[in-house]
Amino acid sequence: MTNGHRHIFLGESNARNERRTWFVVALTTAMMLVEIVGGTLFHSIALVADGIHMSTHAGVMLLAALAYRYARRHAEDSRFALGTGKFGDLAAFASAIVLAMFALLIGYAAISRFFAPEHIDYAAAIPIAVIGLAVNAASALLLAGDHDHGHDHHHGHDHGHDHHHDDAHPVQSRFGLFALEVFEDGVPPRFRLTGPAEGLAATIETVRPDGTRQSFAMVARSGFLESRDEIPEPHQFQAVVRLDRGGTSETHDIAFAEHAHDDALHRDNNMRAAYVHVLADSAVSGLVIAGLLMAKFLGWVWMDPIMGLVGAGVVANWSYGLIRAAGAILLDMTPSPDIPARIRSALERDGNRITDLHVWRLGPGHLGAIIALQSPAPAPPERYKAQLAAIRELSHVTVEVEEVV
Repeated sequence: MTNGHRHIFLGESNARNERRTWFVVALTTAMMLVEIVGGTLFHSIALVADGIHMSTHAGVMLLAALAYRYARRHAEDSRFALGTGKFGDLAAFASAIVLAMFALLIGYAAISRFFAPEHIDYAAAIPIAVIGLAVNAASALLLAGDHDHGHDHHHGHDHGHDHHHDDAHPVQSRFGLFALEVFEDGVPPRFRLTGPAEGLAATIETVRPDGTRQSFAMVARSGFLESRDEIPEPHQFQAVVRLDRGGTSETHDIAFAEHAHDDALHRDNNMRAAYVHVLADSAVSGLVIAGLLMAKFLGWVWMDPIMGLVGAGVVANWSYGLIRAAGAILLDMTPSPDIPARIRSALERDGNRITDLHVWRLGPGHLGAIIALQSPAPAPPERYKAQLAAIRELSHVTVEVEEVV
């Protein structure tokens, strides 16, 4: 059961991150040329290695910027069945592969230098390496802050998910539209039901994951109904809302959950790849400086290629992490075991049973879900949407219901 809607699952910082990335492209391209030329002239394999890696860094920045631009320009292209939210992950995966290849090249060049050492002009090489470190630090500062975030929930499929556990949950009833929340702004937490409350009687029963039940009587306040008793922590439960007016009553199930921010769900891997590159560059630059200083003042010429090898290892390690993270999303791996558990907790009640469940990431902060449900009394789509409302990351949900006797 789905409604017609737009499939825009981009991170909220898409355009801003693109602008930052273009600036870093220009900065690192200039530094790349300085390091490669300087390392060649002054015979420092570590400095050349850093410059070569800086070239991959510039290339990856370019790839990241183009991915942001393409994803945004084609966000409403109907050829992309579930939007362009994964373009960043595709770019991250590609950049991680390139990073791994250059780690191998740096390692090979460093090993070769053990067997064919060359004289290094330390007076010229060290200042260039210091400048490289400064450029990498500046790039990291430009990219810091949003490399693993992007919580954009402004998309065309409104499930009412864009809230935390204590924000208002919509309750569509025959008596009108109400909003139910756990209100705790400077006061002990209580249920608050806002809407056309005149002549309305309401009670709320909470059902916690361990089966514990608690009833809350609602009393009239100025313009809303409020529970007489406080709500104990944690605020993770199924709330069964009973509304009664003029002898007519109905019930609604609302899921409340403590929202724990999961970086795996919201991480922008495109920006993460760019950030990882500048971190790796910074590490390599620092190792280059250390190797050159030890070679110059202690006579340990072998430290230059040693630091080149260590730098290659650092780059390879970052590459491996990126390949795993981006590859998992491209292969539609379930991003967090907590989400399927919360879906089951919200829907498997009153004889309902989930027979098939698939959850995957559509883009930073956006999840898709396909749910096959067996029920002795199938409910309308709004009922299931309300039950899943507390899982704010769900941006595209399809529910298939089979009636069972």
